Amino acid sequence: MRKNKSAIKRARQAGERRLRNSHVKSTMKTQIKKVMAILGSKDKESLDEIFRKTVSYINRAGSKGVIHKNTASRRVARLSRKVQSVLRDKA
Repeated sequence: MRKNKSAIKRARQAGERRLRNSHVKSTMKTQIKKVMAILGSKDKESLDEIFRKTVSYINRAGSKGVIHKNTASRRVARLSRKVQSVLRDKA
């Protein structure tokens, strides 16, 4: 067990951050899976709305430092490429 006050506080803060970060990551991955599922069904109307929410969530995770900003950008770019290919086929 930690001995001094500052070590106890840092351990508590680290635990809180870990829980918050894991929640944000998990929700982000779930959002991405929702987009991928809609890509499979090719439902154009709901795809646009879910895609915007997902991009917003990924960028928010990147800005908060849960994931690196470049990682957030890369995930958005890859997802966007897949969405655009489906939208192009539909048009």
